[in-house]
Amino acid sequence: MKLKQFIQEAIQRYQLSKKPCSCGCGTCDDTVNKLALRENKVPISEDLRYHIENGISLQENVFRIGSKKYLQLFAEARLLNEWGVLTLDENSQFLIETTDIGKFGIYEGKKVPLDLPMVDEEIDEAKKKTQKKDPPVGKPMRASSGGKKFKVYVRDPKTGNIKTVRFGASGLSAKIRNPKARNAFAKRHRCAQAKDRTKASYWSCNLPRYAPALGLGPKMNTYW
Repeated sequence: MKLKQFIQEAIQRYQLSKKPCSCGCGTCDDTVNKLALRENKVPISEDLRYHIENGISLQENVFRIGSKKYLQLFAEARLLNEWGVLTLDENSQFLIETTDIGKFGIYEGKKVPLDLPMVDEEIDEAKKKTQKKDPPVGKPMRASSGGKKFKVYVRDPKTGNIKTVRFGASGLSAKIRNPKARNAFAKRHRCAQAKDRTKASYWSCNLPRYAPALGLGPKMNTYW
């Protein structure tokens, strides 16, 4: 569930059912069910005035949940309510009296809004650090185990998984600078047909192309 949706649902749970009007007709426009100023000369923000004139409860705040203006509207309404110059509808009154939305506190040296769910950035960062990263794919390197001189990580197109391909006999030297040796190797191992990158034959045949990374000298655009 997204954070915005989670907060919205949390705020919505504060909603109260409206009480019947005082006369019982159900159609009266009781001030108890809407925001209203008791003193017209009280200076208020355009944002709060908009909510009052359009009968919008603090619960239905038109600003993005958790935004600066969202919190400022609650703070202003809270202050005017304390001064006794603002009449709150039931839902707004409930939020003002039972939550600290619009107020701030200090947590670990940082100013944070109260009564609003937050993403714990430190936990998220810790999770990112513990997540296993894919090894470098398609980059041959020297091998220190497995009985072969080189290795490379490749992604198997059939499964999508990453596998290790080991190649190059550990006891033999790569004579990639010797034309006769290269031609003989390419013919013997049918390098022209070695197209499968998940096989050791492909990487062995293309060894000269990755010579710099393997400590074998300059790159050579040729088969063995």
